[in-house]
Amino acid sequence: MKTIGLIGGMSWESSRLYYELINKQVKTVLGGFHSAKSVMISVDFDEIAKLQSKNDWESLNQLMVIAAKQLENAGADMVLVCANTMHLCSKAIIKNSSLPFVHIAEATGEAIKENSLKKVALLGTKFTMEKDFYKDILTNDFGIEVLIPDLKSRDLVHDIIYKELVLGKINNASKEIYLKIINDLISQGAEGIILGCTEIPLLISEEDVRVPIFNTAKIHAKKAVQFALKKR
Repeated sequence: MKTIGLIGGMSWESSRLYYELINKQVKTVLGGFHSAKSVMISVDFDEIAKLQSKNDWESLNQLMVIAAKQLENAGADMVLVCANTMHLCSKAIIKNSSLPFVHIAEATGEAIKENSLKKVALLGTKFTMEKDFYKDILTNDFGIEVLIPDLKSRDLVHDIIYKELVLGKINNASKEIYLKIINDLISQGAEGIILGCTEIPLLISEEDVRVPIFNTAKIHAKKAVQFALKKR
């Protein structure tokens, strides 16, 4: 079994979920007393969020590269970033680390293709919804059309993530806002919904929505385990 390297802390609530998902998946596959071999470098999300608000992605790249090198020194065999938005730093990590990088958008694209969907909606931070680093992989590599909410709805989705979910706050009123936005996207032709922020599953589950939900944290964790257990 390979050692899974995790860059966490963005937020720690979703990083905790990653650890649980990965270990449950290993146990499902191998049974018995098996658990995942893993190492996590957890960053201070306050520092990350401040740099994001300043749009200082060069500094964020440097922090992620440092974390990836720490994982390498700790004996990890791969790198996962336990967040969707911070995959904006994926090119810098790949360029400056010798470890294989398990990309969340690639894993999500594979899951969508397995469901034979052609058009999906993407929810996440404004960085994830508005920048191309995520949508381009889905469109160019998998031929998937990606819808995003309108500007007002993007602001609502983003604010709920940063003001509530990353702080562990779960509000029913915010859930209703999300469900209204999701239903609007379904009415526009979305055949599935990408929960493109690893905190959103704290608020929205598969039972809440009438089309397939793609929980990116769960998909990413499963892909990591597949990589870890793949025979050389």
